[in-house]
Amino acid sequence: MSLILRVVIGLVTGLLLGVGISLSHSAWLARIPAFLDPVGTIFVNAIRLAVIPIVVAGLIAGTASGESPRKMGRLGGRALALIFVMLMVSALFGLAVSWPLFSRLNFDNKVVSSLAEKAFSPSAGQASYPSIAQWFIDLVPSNVFKAAADGALLPLIVVSIGFGLALIQVEPQRRAVAVQFFQGIRDAFLILVGYVLKLAPIGVFALAVPLAARLGITAVGALAYYIAILSAACIVFILLILYPTALLFGHVSLSRFAKAALPAQAVAFTSRSSLASLPASYEGVRVGLGLPEDIQNFFLPIAASLFRAGSPMSQIIGVLFLAKLYGVVLHPVQLATVVITIIATSLTAPGIPGGSIIVMAPVLASASIPVAGVGILLAIDTIPDMFRTTANVTGWLSVACILRRSPSATQAAGSAQSSMA
Repeated sequence: MSLILRVVIGLVTGLLLGVGISLSHSAWLARIPAFLDPVGTIFVNAIRLAVIPIVVAGLIAGTASGESPRKMGRLGGRALALIFVMLMVSALFGLAVSWPLFSRLNFDNKVVSSLAEKAFSPSAGQASYPSIAQWFIDLVPSNVFKAAADGALLPLIVVSIGFGLALIQVEPQRRAVAVQFFQGIRDAFLILVGYVLKLAPIGVFALAVPLAARLGITAVGALAYYIAILSAACIVFILLILYPTALLFGHVSLSRFAKAALPAQAVAFTSRSSLASLPASYEGVRVGLGLPEDIQNFFLPIAASLFRAGSPMSQIIGVLFLAKLYGVVLHPVQLATVVITIIATSLTAPGIPGGSIIVMAPVLASASIPVAGVGILLAIDTIPDMFRTTANVTGWLSVACILRRSPSATQAAGSAQSSMA
């Protein structure tokens, strides 16, 4: 039996048991959620402990592995700029779509209060929100270890990128040792996350029972609502943003782009793996779109490592859903921090099914949203992940069409390949 099927069974069983507990009004059965709460907390903590090492080590190694800005060439700089713009568009699109839709999703105040009492520490007090000036000051922490302990991911991202850029200036042999060290840390924690995810059916069951017991039958409808919104948002994003981008900025007809992207989209949708669709993406770029070979060999590896167009959109939708579920009000400064952090973390999301959800833990913590929500989203991520992965791969081909428009693209990519050889 596949892991996905076992997770689904754990989720459905947990929801049914939780709803049954809610409807039974039995004092004996009501003790079960309290018994399972620690199990769910341990599962979420096991995921959280690996997130910061994965993000920090991945950013340092990825930044330090690059060439100096001059050697990267115009194509590399243009590709990174387009990736950043597309990730920003994805996040803002997700915010614009989900904000009005989730505003219509209402939970009983007593239910929300019950969830909040279980999720928040009684001594936590009222959350404070920094000023704009303080927000910029906090981007440069005086103690990186304290920032890591506090789960402040955005300052750690800033420090990690700065450290990686500094490593570029180090002697190549010594830099290679440091890069291998951080790559080893990232790979080891990815393996650790893989072990944790094997226990996902148990963890998801332990999270689903208390949730359904406190929400009742409303839980099933709320989760279905979230799945429908996220899946539909991915489809609309592909059709209204990525396809027109290839047409308007890449000057590729919609029919030609659709035919070129279809094989890679099919692999992405069925496998839920962007990397698994990389060979089909090469074929679509080379045969379907007829793009220069230099763009294929230079841009697609970068895109496979860094560019996940659907990730920011899905993460912001997940954040808003959990905020609604736990009754958390997101203030403007807090929401801006979430958006920026999501864009940065999407560059480091591990290339595994549900990778975009795993790196959400610090984002939720920064928004004062219970990180236990990660387990809930991970449990129901199978269907949304299919559409999100399809959006990721479509984004590669869309940006590749734009890069083709650069007169110096071939020359720059060829120079970069020579320097990396």
